[in-house]
Amino acid sequence: MDLWDVFAVLIAVAGPPKVILSFARLAEGHDRRALRHLAVRTTVTAMLCGVVVAMTADPLLHLFHIGHADVEIAGGAIFFVYALRLVLDGHTETPAGSSADGFMALLLPYVVSPLAMTSIIVLAVTHKGWFWSALVALAYLAVAVSNLLTMLALTYVLHRVPRTWIEVAGRLLGLLLAAVGVELLIVGLEGMGVIARSAHP
Repeated sequence: MDLWDVFAVLIAVAGPPKVILSFARLAEGHDRRALRHLAVRTTVTAMLCGVVVAMTADPLLHLFHIGHADVEIAGGAIFFVYALRLVLDGHTETPAGSSADGFMALLLPYVVSPLAMTSIIVLAVTHKGWFWSALVALAYLAVAVSNLLTMLALTYVLHRVPRTWIEVAGRLLGLLLAAVGVELLIVGLEGMGVIARSAHP
């Protein structure tokens, strides 16, 4: 796995397609200025969380005596369950409640998303050393910036986008995430020696 692979995975599980589903649900209850302020605030918080998780992933696994294959299997299971709910239900996030700025509505799906944080841990431990962890953190920062730019752009058009289009995009994303989850499960089982994948010609 190289840096481009890391970026591609993070875009799939924590990038604009994922954020749009959460952010779009806030458009009905907030004006454009409030949405822009929310986008900046949540992105900065998500960046801090992502960098901390990436740089401490390997020490945390050693502290709790968790193997890399264990993380891959757990991450794959989380990806698959999330994707299954996304495909069948069309959404997994909690709509905005009474919070004035909507921060709490995006806390779980974006700021400390279990899917994104699990992805960072899995990716950060694929290679040894702090340099690789720093590259994973850098890739996540790039994804977070792309999320911010997407949200800022959406504040001008989100009120005009039909809700059906957003739900359809979410279901298509779920199919891709399901494939990522299955792949991680297979890699984890291979790492434990449970299965051996046959080579493709």
